[in-house]
Amino acid sequence: QVSLVESGGGSVQAGGSLSLSCTASGSRFNIVEMGWYRQARGKQRELVATVASGNANYAESVKGRFTISRDSAKNIAILRMNSLKSEDAAVYYCNARAVELPTARFYDYWGQGTQVTVSS
Repeated sequence: QVSLVESGGGSVQAGGSLSLSCTASGSRFNIVEMGWYRQARGKQRELVATVASGNANYAESVKGRFTISRDSAKNIAILRMNSLKSEDAAVYYCNARAVELPTARFYDYWGQGTQVTVSS
């Protein structure tokens, strides 16, 4: 079992910045990828950014504005969000893809979500 604890959501004016942090903990797992997804009201959950083996992947809508980083030793993923727009407002969820040891089975884990509000 892997637990994810998120922090850093809140309210910001359009054009402002926020950082989200996600800390993963658990035993007998190797976390191979961490990422952030978001779900706006009335919409489906969508990928924002992921990072695995030092390689980052971003949704087109956030490229150039958001940066994801990961401290693999501490299993912490940070999403830095700059130039926030009203359409970035959503509940942001941390995701971790982990491989169980020693079975080598993959599992996906989710955080509880943190609200990001952007006012214009």
